[in-house]
Amino acid sequence: MTLVLPSVLLLVMVAIEAFILRVVKRHEVPWNQLVFNLNSGHTIMWLFRGVEIAVFHAVHERLSLGWVEGWSAAAQFGLALLFWDFCFYWLHRMHHKIGVLWAVHVVHHEGDHYSLSLGIRNSWYSSLTSIPFFLMLAVIGIPTEVFISVGAVHYFVQFYNHNGLVKRSGILEHFMVTPSHHRVHHGKNAPYVDRNFGGTLVIWDKLFGTFQRELKDVPVEFGTEDHIPTDNIFWANNLPWLKLLGIRLPELKRPTHRLRASWMWTAGLLSFAILLMYIHAEVSWPDFDRNVLLGYGALAAMTVGGLSEGRRWGKLGWSLIHLAVAVLAVNREVWQDPVILLYLGLALAHAASTWRPATWAKVA
Repeated sequence: MTLVLPSVLLLVMVAIEAFILRVVKRHEVPWNQLVFNLNSGHTIMWLFRGVEIAVFHAVHERLSLGWVEGWSAAAQFGLALLFWDFCFYWLHRMHHKIGVLWAVHVVHHEGDHYSLSLGIRNSWYSSLTSIPFFLMLAVIGIPTEVFISVGAVHYFVQFYNHNGLVKRSGILEHFMVTPSHHRVHHGKNAPYVDRNFGGTLVIWDKLFGTFQRELKDVPVEFGTEDHIPTDNIFWANNLPWLKLLGIRLPELKRPTHRLRASWMWTAGLLSFAILLMYIHAEVSWPDFDRNVLLGYGALAAMTVGGLSEGRRWGKLGWSLIHLAVAVLAVNREVWQDPVILLYLGLALAHAASTWRPATWAKVA
């Protein structure tokens, strides 16, 4: 439950921002992209985050030099906060400079709508490629629980810095990474390309010569030059690898119909809810059921991509996975929680509705 509440908070913040952007400021909100952002990493990225933490813990147990063992918890946290941010700067910078790492990170930069949901949009593999950059903390003796806590702080700051509402942050602009600084990082136009790699503190960019202010007379253009036109998270996460290897990319046909915004948004919420269930069940559920839930979340996220692109297989898959899990729930006691049964009822009702022509709109 400890990790479910922050995840729900992130979702609420995304929804509030989207409401303000659309209703108050009258900006266009690309709902398909917002749904993609929420589900781009999903349970698969969560699984690999567990691998990252497990590797960190193993290195700490076997190779720690114990330099900070006698330090107070506050001192350990403060040092870890600084070192984590330093390591993240180089992690981030290398993910822009090295092809195999860019194939992972590009998923995040593909989004061209700058909003909080973009802060959640990440590759399945981002935690795996992060592993080498943070091991220094394990070697000097930073405990695993401190590493996790510090990471949570930094990731929340980075999530906040993707918001599309805050223009300037006053005095914070001088020493913290702010939404303005990070907008620069997402720019694909000069002079913004490959700038502002910092996560929380802006000192690293200033120290290593990669800092760039947002200019009033040069609007930031978001996205990438070689954008992959897909809402399918499987292709979005894996096509960059095919491209890197020089393999011919499959032709991605433009959809003729899309789910209407309200139905698409609901599908995204239903898919994201599986991640919340997985986080909640990760410790207490039997291995079989936990693995089924993991697969359920991954398949749901992928079929939502199919729905978003108006693919028939997306509609069929979205219906079948919920039906299959509903059948499983009848025979597995752990699934017979009232909340889960309510969820399955809503998911099946939504899946049934996608077969109605009225829920689809023709793409102009």
